[in-house]
Amino acid sequence: MKQRWQRNAGLVLLSAVVTLSLTLSGCITPKPQSTPPKPAPPVTTPTMDPSLIPDAVPRAEPLSKRGNPPFYDVMGKRYFVKSSAVGYVERGVASWYGPGFHEEFTSNGEPYDMYGMTAAHKTLPLPCFVQVTNLSNGKSVVLRVNDRGPFKEGRIIDLSRTAAAKLDMLRAGTALVEVRALTPGQSTLPVNDSIKPLYVQAGAFSASTNAEKLAQQLRNKGYPQAFVRSDMVEGRSMYRVRIGPIADVASFDRVVAELKQLGIADARLALD
Repeated sequence: MKQRWQRNAGLVLLSAVVTLSLTLSGCITPKPQSTPPKPAPPVTTPTMDPSLIPDAVPRAEPLSKRGNPPFYDVMGKRYFVKSSAVGYVERGVASWYGPGFHEEFTSNGEPYDMYGMTAAHKTLPLPCFVQVTNLSNGKSVVLRVNDRGPFKEGRIIDLSRTAAAKLDMLRAGTALVEVRALTPGQSTLPVNDSIKPLYVQAGAFSASTNAEKLAQQLRNKGYPQAFVRSDMVEGRSMYRVRIGPIADVASFDRVVAELKQLGIADARLALD
């Protein structure tokens, strides 16, 4: 978790200094100055061309001594840290974090660099490497995961500012993405420039009758676009109940929130 307590402690210290300065100013008369003081130079944030910053390169690294407990609790919810990132693939909403956390310590003890190619994840081991693909435009980046978060409901990964810029999601703040863990020497997936159909998956069943029953319930609740898709998984039929396609993050968030009200808590993003 990011060390927000350091920022609060700094504010308390600053307040104490200001109070002391005001007290002393009532007792000490400042000396007249012959020339007015020069104004302080404006504080500027460095700008960097994201295209000049290379992606992270997956390499073998030992697990960090910090940031890898078996589990931890945030805002009343418990998260279990994975022992390995091998085989991890997830689709959902990505966000990004920047100036407010720049140079603060990440969960594994490194200073956060919003211009680097890094990410925060709730349960992947630290550090590890992931390929993040914006599913609306096919753009991909490879990032090193060195922090915990995001802890907002419905978000699966938090990206650095540069990573968000490369995925063309800086202005929107969020994007529907696929996150895929990479191991040293593993090649990245090819970038698909076409826009992919995206859906909310409400459930998956081995029996078609159960899937059709849920789909009909969703249609009765105001989701006429609910349907059942059948696939073969390891030689067995799987019936997936989906809603969509959906156009953007706002639509995804709305449908997931409404499904939760109907008792469906594990809805997720799915591709066609």
